[in-house]
Amino acid sequence: MDFEFSEEQLMIQQAARDYAQRELIQDVLERDEKAIFPEKHIKNLAELGFMGMMVDPEYGGSGMDTVSYVLAIEEISKIDASTSVIMSINNSLVCFGLNKFGNKEQKQKYLTPLASGQVIGAFLLSEPEAGSDATHQHTTAEDKGDYYLLNGTKNWISNANSASTYIVMAQTHPEKRHRGINAFIIEKNTQGISLGPHEDKMGMRSSDTHSVMFSDVKVPKENRIGADGFGFKFAMMVLEAGRIGIASQALGIASGALERATAYAKERKAFGTEIANHQAIAFKLADMAVKIENARNLCLKAAWLKDNHKPITVASAMAKQYAADMAMEVTTDAVQIHGGYGYVKEYHVERLMREAKLTQIYEGTSEVQKIVISRDVLKD
Repeated sequence: MDFEFSEEQLMIQQAARDYAQRELIQDVLERDEKAIFPEKHIKNLAELGFMGMMVDPEYGGSGMDTVSYVLAIEEISKIDASTSVIMSINNSLVCFGLNKFGNKEQKQKYLTPLASGQVIGAFLLSEPEAGSDATHQHTTAEDKGDYYLLNGTKNWISNANSASTYIVMAQTHPEKRHRGINAFIIEKNTQGISLGPHEDKMGMRSSDTHSVMFSDVKVPKENRIGADGFGFKFAMMVLEAGRIGIASQALGIASGALERATAYAKERKAFGTEIANHQAIAFKLADMAVKIENARNLCLKAAWLKDNHKPITVASAMAKQYAADMAMEVTTDAVQIHGGYGYVKEYHVERLMREAKLTQIYEGTSEVQKIVISRDVLKD
């Protein structure tokens, strides 16, 4: 693995940093407070080529590598994880899944507008009774010959209201358990789809999250992804890749917190000197920096493995578990370094701490990642 970034990768990183530091920062506090979807920012990121970064230009993408994706997600997440999660879902779950497993017709019809940022997508797996255990899908897809009839409820769906294209997992053959699950491409405006209320979340508040209900929704047979029964395997492989994006998001949240804590420690004075000169604070900053660098290396290793077509199951699980737990620790320390100012919204670090918490939960909890990692450790 080469630790030196290419000129193109550095340009992508700089473009993401410039946009985040110049544009995203301007309204991030207002959007967090009022739960406002960052519509204009998503359009601008699409123009930068950041909504289909790893998709071939033939299908509207930018043709970038996963390392570039990690660099971009980190920079966006330093300022606003709500925007980066929209970007991550579209890239890692929706576009990646269609690009790797969709057929040519599906790519032309759905992937091209998604990768170019004309529309955005959502990934519908979680259910009220199927969160970490995704094998027990209660949403059904009854085979009716030339179409499927979907019924059920999905919850905690990011981009549910803003997306135009859904990728939905549903059970067609209950007797086969997870081997009977299928994955479908469904247009949001299809008759029979309705949304629950906007979830009032602790963090990442300007990304929209809703439950999605299906009532006798007709899905054309040609909208099934892969062979009959491929849906669970599809979801797991997509989530493996998606964990690199969430790990990079956690990395960015922590990096942003360290930058703010360092700047504050150099300015704030106590006992006659800047608090950065006190060992209690200096050593805390050192510990934060080491944790962040460890997470960065795990993210980049997973990205490098993916770019080189090597297995990523364990590497992506390690990156997500460590980076997410690390982000919670680092953002908590950042609030502590700020003292009372860290507890108010103006200084941003309390928001970063709230955003860090979700990275330990979605796209596979930290506990689920440890199951994946421990199985690899204990295998023969």
